[in-house]
Amino acid sequence: MAELLEFHLPDIGEFENVDVVELLVAPGDRVEKEQSILVLESDKATMEIPAPVSGVVKELRVAVGDQVSEGSLLAVFETQEAAAAPTEDHAARAPEVRGEAAAQPIGTPNALALPDLPPDEAEGAEIAHPPRPARAHASPSVRLLARELGVELTLVPGSGSKGRITKEDVQGFVKASLSKGSAAGVPIAGVHVAAPLEIDFSKFGATEIQPLNRIRKLSSANLHRSWVTVPHVTQFDEADITDLDTFRRQQKPEAERRGVKLTFLPFVVKAVTAALAEFPHFNSSLDNSGENLIVKKYLNVGVAVDTENGLVVPVIREADRKGLFELAGLLEDLSHRARTRKLRPSDLQGGSFSISSLGGIGGTFFTPIVNHPEVAILGVSKMSWKPVLQGGEFVPRLILPLSLSYDHRVIDGADAVRFTRRLCDFLSDLRLLLI
Repeated sequence: MAELLEFHLPDIGEFENVDVVELLVAPGDRVEKEQSILVLESDKATMEIPAPVSGVVKELRVAVGDQVSEGSLLAVFETQEAAAAPTEDHAARAPEVRGEAAAQPIGTPNALALPDLPPDEAEGAEIAHPPRPARAHASPSVRLLARELGVELTLVPGSGSKGRITKEDVQGFVKASLSKGSAAGVPIAGVHVAAPLEIDFSKFGATEIQPLNRIRKLSSANLHRSWVTVPHVTQFDEADITDLDTFRRQQKPEAERRGVKLTFLPFVVKAVTAALAEFPHFNSSLDNSGENLIVKKYLNVGVAVDTENGLVVPVIREADRKGLFELAGLLEDLSHRARTRKLRPSDLQGGSFSISSLGGIGGTFFTPIVNHPEVAILGVSKMSWKPVLQGGEFVPRLILPLSLSYDHRVIDGADAVRFTRRLCDFLSDLRLLLI
């Protein structure tokens, strides 16, 4: 006998008022359990919401443009299964992430994602400054956003219930301030930024307008914030990985037996965790006051993955406790799910240090931008054979270029050199990892 089942949005982490951006089914469609039925988009991620059961979609209770939170009624299914709430397994299953997301805990800044700017109608709007209350009425997440954007909350008029300040109010305040900016500029994140020039490039020749996708817009805003607020320095170094390459090739049969591909990246991750254990302040964050250092006792390494929609930074938790083959399998799995939009929110949270590897593409050195609130990021470029003087004669050695960008407020240049030198030691002689 057919039963009707109401499907409410399960726990999706610290997301509230998430936009419905796409409906993947329509009333009357038959769906299978775990088949995606709609797409939600927050400030941090794009998520596919799967059906809890197999059956027929009787009703869709949301439309594109609606905002939903945990517990919102999404759809009604007609199913032969018992009309009961989703199983614990399903309720615990996180929605799949289809786009850019932070490599940090949800609600913390991420160098690859920042909330989008509000609608264009906010442009040019005059900002009414109500009487300044002793304390602005806003949630912790809104206060965090205001701090990151350098906004004084008491100047922002609230549009929420009982004058509560929303995220959109903060974003509208910033955009309106920018639209009114002059040559003197406006203060953003503690920096006085000059208003952008308005140039009609079509006067000089043919042009084409190509709007940035959402991920690019989110990334560009937060990357710029990180660049202007973190005093970046980049230390370049080179690791001799000739012996590592020989060992890696020797382990290929074992890697094939285990069903994994043993690339150089698992070795880099392993060496990074060893170096972080010796230099713990590289695995830290400054608190909001800028006067205290939060040293993390866990070693969660985020690894940037290049996808067609932009960079995604999934996190390997407790990377220091994993062996090479396990790291190889995790990296392969995370990369595949990032490119096929199957990452879960939990895959993108809790990173304490990041690695950006361009070795598969090319280049020598580059300057990666620190993934704030982390304090350092390692860039890996393409290895190459170089002549190295040994024993009075030049011999060919396989050299790996490394680029370490760091927050100079936390890390001194001398320590940065010590860190990269130790990292090179680990990559040059794997036996040091056993000591």
